[in-house]
Amino acid sequence: MNVLVIEDEELSARQLMQYLSAHDPTAQVVQVVRSIAKGLAWFADNPMPDLIFSDIELLDGNVFALYQQVAVTCPIIFVTAYDQFLLPAFHGNGIAYLLKPFTAEQVAHALDKYQQLRRSLAPAAGGLSPEVLAQLGQALRPAAPAYRQRFSVRQRNSLYILPVEDVVYLQADEGVVFAVDRQGTRYPLSGTLTELERQLDPNRFGRLNRSELVNIGFVEKVEPYFNNRLLVKLRPLPDVTLTTSTAQTPEFRRWLEG
Repeated sequence: MNVLVIEDEELSARQLMQYLSAHDPTAQVVQVVRSIAKGLAWFADNPMPDLIFSDIELLDGNVFALYQQVAVTCPIIFVTAYDQFLLPAFHGNGIAYLLKPFTAEQVAHALDKYQQLRRSLAPAAGGLSPEVLAQLGQALRPAAPAYRQRFSVRQRNSLYILPVEDVVYLQADEGVVFAVDRQGTRYPLSGTLTELERQLDPNRFGRLNRSELVNIGFVEKVEPYFNNRLLVKLRPLPDVTLTTSTAQTPEFRRWLEG
């Protein structure tokens, strides 16, 4: 059995290979791929593996960007730290979804389910039937994520409910993330900016730099700025201007045009 590992964390990749070898010494890991770009290159030059162990959040984005460009015809066992990407269809097809940190027993159980799927649904062909491959193809399509709709902000002895649609931008300042509304009021939030970014609709909130996200609904004008940066002016807050970082400018331009 040839296995492709798509994982950007070295420790997780090593653990997967160790547990896989212990459970099935005949299994061969053909490659460890750490990014979407390298995954595309690998699939272009290599035959389809028998099985894929796949993380979801990679160095250069969400792995489903890879699967949207590659016609995968083998089962996938997802391994991730984020339970918001659960794909119920995979459980019905016997393909597992492992949450980090995973154990040897969980990996073994997932491999047993894979083998049962092969034996029960395609014993004669030595592979998965077209019907099962079609089911797996459906399962590869990510479920529509449920993005955050509101923030609950503690104020003295009460909670203030701040709808996400009223947030003009988010800003990390000295270890605390603040949501800024239409009136310029700043509300302290729980979690890091990266954690909050994962909970928000990426079509609505775009990253400007390491410390700021902006709501596209409040972007009035974008102007060139020095060092290949952009100056972002906000419709409800004329006295506030935000700037992209040099590194983030290309991605922000693509987000604006999306």
